Amino acid sequence: MEGTKRPFHRPALVGAVVSLLKPERGGIYVDATVGGGGHARAILEAAPPDTRLIGIDWDEEAIFTARDELEEFGERVILVRENFARLGRILDVLAIPQVDGILFDLGPSLHQLVSGYRGFSLHADGPLDMRMDRRLPLKAADIVNRATEEELERIIREYGEEPKARAIAKAIVKARKERPLGTTLQLMEVVSKAIGKSVGQDYIHPATRTFMALRIAVNKEVEQLKAALEQVPGRLKVGGRLVIISYQSIEDRTVKHFLKEWEGRGVLKILTKKPVVPTKEEVEENPSSRGAKLRAAEKVSEEG
Repeated sequence: MEGTKRPFHRPALVGAVVSLLKPERGGIYVDATVGGGGHARAILEAAPPDTRLIGIDWDEEAIFTARDELEEFGERVILVRENFARLGRILDVLAIPQVDGILFDLGPSLHQLVSGYRGFSLHADGPLDMRMDRRLPLKAADIVNRATEEELERIIREYGEEPKARAIAKAIVKARKERPLGTTLQLMEVVSKAIGKSVGQDYIHPATRTFMALRIAVNKEVEQLKAALEQVPGRLKVGGRLVIISYQSIEDRTVKHFLKEWEGRGVLKILTKKPVVPTKEEVEENPSSRGAKLRAAEKVSEEG
């Protein structure tokens, strides 16, 4: 399959994930974003030999990669190509009412970001796709070419936290009147002309926030995350652990609000007063870990 020979993804904060999930206790664990299988491998290697893991991902390429990466663990691993928002349904089908730990590593994988043909990349031209699951009907090009100027501004401002969202939306609408925007390079050029280039040590590509916003909108990432999190308290055993790694502030706010709400109900206990972040050394070794924030909680009682 195209692009799968390069490393799929280098997982972030592996040590913290294993330390907080405590797979040495054994049981059943869910990696809700299995990706290339890096976190899953670390969990299984730290666990007793009868420990099982359910790996979920809605990207077909991730499932193929994880299957190869985790082949040695045999029947201890069950891989499911599905959206983690259907966590409860997946466990019901597998006749597993509750599990001992759940991990979410949010956002796109390195493979998705660098593969031009997926439409996420700022470094390679490709179709304006951005679907994590290519069974989804809506592509980034559909939003870019059909949304109103007001809707484009809202998406770019809300999901991308882009201060120049209005200027970008106006420029996109003007450009698409001349010809539909169908590639990442076309969109990058429009955005760059609209807001100019960044300079200085904190340089990021001027289209970074716009691309992130479109990706979040295409995949309904905030809605899917909220739907998944609401199922977690009922699916964890008492004493079970939840670990979530986020990279964008909109994700982290969602996670933080969820944990505080359920701690207030007396169901979860937050284990991380402040988010765990990668060390300088880890960022140097694994640049994709930059910006990662890990939050964790333990289930301390059943609701009600």
